[in-house]
Amino acid sequence: MRRLALILALAATTATGAPTGDTRPVARPVLAQQVSTSSVMLVRPEARPDDKIAEIILARAIILDAATKAAVRSSLRPIDRPDAILAMGRRIQRERRAGAVCGNLQIQGDRVGGVPGRVPGCGVSDAVRIRSVAGVALSQPATIDCPTADALYRWVEQSVKPTLRTTGGGISSLRVAAHYSCRTRNNQPGGRISEHGKGRAIDISGFILRDGSEITLLQGWRSQAHGAKLRQMHRDACGPFGTVLGPESDRFHQDHFHFDTARYRSGSYCR
Repeated sequence: MRRLALILALAATTATGAPTGDTRPVARPVLAQQVSTSSVMLVRPEARPDDKIAEIILARAIILDAATKAAVRSSLRPIDRPDAILAMGRRIQRERRAGAVCGNLQIQGDRVGGVPGRVPGCGVSDAVRIRSVAGVALSQPATIDCPTADALYRWVEQSVKPTLRTTGGGISSLRVAAHYSCRTRNNQPGGRISEHGKGRAIDISGFILRDGSEITLLQGWRSQAHGAKLRQMHRDACGPFGTVLGPESDRFHQDHFHFDTARYRSGSYCR
């Protein structure tokens, strides 16, 4: 009887469509109906009210602001300079202001005032004695007037420093061959009074570089290493100065530039 009951149970199971060797699960009727293409429904999040969005934006802004402040507080900031350094800076500024002439902090020197000439035509009504221009020292203080000092400053700032920026570490000082001197042009007897005798001229014979080397007009003008730079600075002086003479002008200027601020109706005279 027990064996007969088992046979009848197996027969009933086969009749209801139970798996008979296929191990794949049978799709559930309800689940199949839910995923049917005709009955799929996309579930979207419910739209948030405007006030809810505003609350979220405000909360995020508060969080970001707090994070930014914390980052700033924890960032590496430069240490305040010691009082001694600040005092030194103020002292240097005072000295520069005290040493400035011609209304320009970049022209450092002393006011001389009137310089009388020993012969008619010489002399300077309001002279200054220049030590440096645009941070570049002069090899000797030069007595000139302010228009000439200003022209020298512009030439050094706009031409000399850029031209020699990569040469020998840059310009350190100018070799001054002549400045105020009550004499005739080129020291020729019976000649006209030179612009040097009026405080309107300065002669530059060389350029001392930061590495200690020097470019001279006598040796550098025709050299391959420095000739182009010297010619560039010679051209650039024509404008700030009214007269520019170099090694190719005449036999008197083979070893220096002559600059003066004499003005001509035809413009600057440059050779």
